[in-house]
Amino acid sequence: MRLIDEENNQVGIVATREALSRAREVSLDLVEVAPTSEPPVCRIMDYGKWQYQQKRKLRDAHKKHPKHAISLKEIRLRPETDTNDLNIKQKHALQFLEKGHKVQFTVFFRGRQMLHKEKGYGLLTKISEDFQEIAKVERPSKMTGRRMTLLLVPKQALK
Repeated sequence: MRLIDEENNQVGIVATREALSRAREVSLDLVEVAPTSEPPVCRIMDYGKWQYQQKRKLRDAHKKHPKHAISLKEIRLRPETDTNDLNIKQKHALQFLEKGHKVQFTVFFRGRQMLHKEKGYGLLTKISEDFQEIAKVERPSKMTGRRMTLLLVPKQALK
C-alpha cells in the first residue's frame, strides 16, 4: 500500500504491517483513503479529529443559510372589522414585515356584504396608507370571487 504519514509526506509503498506499526508509534489511526487505486492509499491520521472537523464544516455551512425563508403571511379581515381589531391585526402585520415576510390582507365578504365592496376597498386603502413607510404594495386591491386581497412587501427586502 502507498502510505502518507501524519505530516502529509508521501512515504511510498510499504507493507501493511509496517504501516500499522508506524501508526501505533505515533498513537494515530491508519485510514484507507483511496481503496480503488493501485496500490491502495492509506494515511496516518487522527480519525476522530477528522470526523469532528467534517461535522463542524457541515454545521458552519448550515449557519450561513438564512434562518428562515421569506414566506407569505395572510391576515384575514371582514368589511365590518372593528378599528381596535384592525389595529391588532396591523401590529401583527408590522411584525411580519419587520421579519422580512410578505403580508397579504384578505377581506372576506358574506351574503349582502357583496353589495358594499367599497367598504373593503376603503379598508385596504387605509391599510396600504398606514404601511406606506415600511412596505410597498406588490399587488394592489383586487376582487376575486368573494374575497378582496392586497399584497405588501417590506421595503428593505426590495433593496
